[in-house]
Amino acid sequence: MAQNVTRTEFRNAMARVCAPVNVVTSNGAAGRGGFTATAMCAVTDEPPTLLVCMNTRSSQTGMFLANERFCVNVLTQEHKELAATFAGGLSDMDARYAAAAWTDLPSGNQALADAIVSFDCRLADVRPVGTHNIFIGEVIDVRSRKDGHALLYFDRSYVHVPTHTGSFGG
Repeated sequence: MAQNVTRTEFRNAMARVCAPVNVVTSNGAAGRGGFTATAMCAVTDEPPTLLVCMNTRSSQTGMFLANERFCVNVLTQEHKELAATFAGGLSDMDARYAAAAWTDLPSGNQALADAIVSFDCRLADVRPVGTHNIFIGEVIDVRSRKDGHALLYFDRSYVHVPTHTGSFGG
């Protein structure tokens, strides 16, 4: 028999799951926006598809839907302040974007110039689930670099993972 898990129990358990920190951006006829997200993952590689979650109460929801495109930028450990800025540290979108250098993509989106990886996506589907929308994006372009360490979020704070120089299974 299934046991009911409370919202608090679930949130506390999920806080124990390590996740990369991303800034998700969109730029188009409906405007320019962006938010910080840890809820992002690959869906399939044929076609290359990922998902990212956005709270349905976000004032940016309509803009992301109308633009029908977004870019997921995987942050480095040097981007802690940028993550906080896009998490709502500044309500003025121009001020948020002024906090970093951006590259214009052929789609019209903007990619963080020094992200570890930027996934430029066409919005393929949206699924409302509870308090969030799941944006499913077909990846149309990938920009990546070979160096840098991902900014990770674990136990409600940013964590540093030291560089591993050995091999697994020792």
